[in-house]
Amino acid sequence: MHISVKNLTYIENKIKKVTNNFPTIIAVSKNFGEENIIPLLSFGHKHFGENKVQECAKKWNELKYKYENIKLHMIGKLQTNKVKECMKHFDFIHSLDSKKLAKKIYEEEIKQNKKIKIFIQVNIGQENQKSGVNISELEELLLYCYSLKLDIIGLMCIPPNEKNTKKYFSQMTQLKNQFNLENLSMGMSSDYLDAIECSSNFIRIGTLIFGERKY
Repeated sequence: MHISVKNLTYIENKIKKVTNNFPTIIAVSKNFGEENIIPLLSFGHKHFGENKVQECAKKWNELKYKYENIKLHMIGKLQTNKVKECMKHFDFIHSLDSKKLAKKIYEEEIKQNKKIKIFIQVNIGQENQKSGVNISELEELLLYCYSLKLDIIGLMCIPPNEKNTKKYFSQMTQLKNQFNLENLSMGMSSDYLDAIECSSNFIRIGTLIFGERKY
């Protein structure tokens, strides 16, 4: 059994011990090649995350035809000039954070006759260096997205790199409930169990599945 499959199985077993509501595990395959990904595909894993449109196109064009029902998640910052290509390859966007980007996605949905599932990224720690909409502006952005009939399925966050990420995850749960949304995309290799305890149902795991990135 390939090491990535062993790691995924280990993570799944840990999750089953703490919850009956099993989350979607997004295997973050950015910077990893086919030799790392194909064992997971052969094992039956369906959800993968990439943070660059060009890398995704190069890596996944053929794989999506060879393996059925693959779902690709755009988890990185998305520039408006990349939306056209993004829509061609991805099934989910986790990083919507502005009206400008929302409008561009709406325009491409019409042009490509395709709907995409979207998470709004919240800058839950109010960090200047991170993307995401401010909490105070979240409702306005949500209403704008609804006016465009975008398929907003939940909220996403990358909390501050502190030891108290559970505090931020709890705030995200409150926001999800406040705005009557169904899903939360939060939790990575270092904190996914805390995220699951706070109702996250999409977790983004790279290092614990594939190992440390070499570049």
